[in-house]
Amino acid sequence: MTLHPVHDLAARLIRCPSVTPAEGGALDLLQGELTEIGFTCHRLPFGEGDDRIDNLFAIYGEGGGDDGPHFCFAGHTDVVPAGDPASWQHGPFDGAVVDGNLYGRGAVDMKGAIAAFVIAAREHIAQNTGGVGRISLLITGDEEGDAIHGTKPVLDWLHDQGLMPSSFLVGEPTNPDAIGDVIKNGRRGSLSCELTVTGRQGHAAYPHRADNPLPRLMAMLAPLAAVEIDQGNDHFDPSTAAITSIDTGNPARNVTPETAVAKFNIRYSSEHSAASLKAWLTDHFNSVGGDWQAEWYASADPFITTPGAYTDLVAEAIASVTGKPPQLSTSGGTSDARFIAPFADVVEFGLIGQTMHQVDEHTSLGDLDVLTEIYRQILIRYFD
Repeated sequence: MTLHPVHDLAARLIRCPSVTPAEGGALDLLQGELTEIGFTCHRLPFGEGDDRIDNLFAIYGEGGGDDGPHFCFAGHTDVVPAGDPASWQHGPFDGAVVDGNLYGRGAVDMKGAIAAFVIAAREHIAQNTGGVGRISLLITGDEEGDAIHGTKPVLDWLHDQGLMPSSFLVGEPTNPDAIGDVIKNGRRGSLSCELTVTGRQGHAAYPHRADNPLPRLMAMLAPLAAVEIDQGNDHFDPSTAAITSIDTGNPARNVTPETAVAKFNIRYSSEHSAASLKAWLTDHFNSVGGDWQAEWYASADPFITTPGAYTDLVAEAIASVTGKPPQLSTSGGTSDARFIAPFADVVEFGLIGQTMHQVDEHTSLGDLDVLTEIYRQILIRYFD
C-alpha cells in the first residue's frame, strides 16, 4: 500500500523507538528529509554521558530577525514508554495503518504533527520558488523527560547565533474532540511540594503521650483541599491544587507515626508566582506550627500570548480548512512553549489528544491530512 507522504513520514517516525532520552533514529530520519528539501540542519547535543540529549534545528530561506519574518515549528520526537507491548492491538513501534488510523507510540504526541510540519513546509517551499522568508523546525529529544537538555538550551543557542524566530507554533495535541477545536495561547504555572511534618511516635491508646503529626499535616493542607485557589482572570481559569499523596510509612493500626509526608501540586494562573505561593503557604505552615519542612519544585511559570495579530492569523488559517473558528485556551498541563514564551509569540496546535500516552495511541489519517493543510495555510498567511 502506497501511503500519502504525511502518513508515510509519520509511520516511519513512529518506527523509531525514541523513548526519552533515546534518539532512536527519529532525528536522523528528520535530518535526511529536511536536508533533501533544502534545509540547513544543526544537530545540537546537550548534557554528558547518560544525560546527553540530541536535538535538531533546521532552517530554510533568507532573512529573519530584523531582516524579515522567521516562522518556527517546534516539537519533540521523544515519547513516553509504551508499557507492555502485548497490551497493544498493534506493536507500539510498528507504525501500523489499519482501517484509516495510524497506530503507535507518538502518533498523537507528537510525531504525527512533526510529519505534518515537514510536509506542509515542503509543499509551501515547492509552491513559492521565488522565496518564502525563513522557515525552521526546532525538534527536541527531551520534552517528556526533565526538559533540561532540550528546547531551553537550544533557544539559548539560537539567541547567541542571531537565529531566533519571530513566531513559533508547537505541535502539541491541543484538540479535545475534533481538529480545529482549540489553540493553546498560554499555559498555567506548575508548583509541586513535598511537605514533611515530624512528631513523636506513640501508642494509639495514649495519644497525649505522643505527638501525632497527622492532625498538623491535615491543618497545613486545608487551604489546598478547597481545590480552587482564586477566581482566575480574562486569560486563565482559576488556579487549582491537587493533593497527590499522603504517607506515614506506618504499617501498624495501634501506633501513631513519627512523620507524615504529603505531596501536592498547584497549577496557577498569572494571579500568582511560584514565589508568592511559597510565601503564602510558608506563612500558613508556620501558623499551624511544629516541626515541618518543605521541598519545592517549580517546573513552569504561567505565560500568555495575548490575543492579537498572530493568534488571529492562526485561527483564520484553521477556520479556512475546518469551516469553524477555534477557541483560545490556557488549560491543561505544561509544554515546551513555556521556554519559548520569553523570546517570541508562541501558540500550540496539533492533533486530537484523546489517546496520547495511552495503549493503542492513534490518529486518523484524515486528521493528519487536515493538520498538514492547516499548517500550510498558516505559512501562506504568515509570509503573505
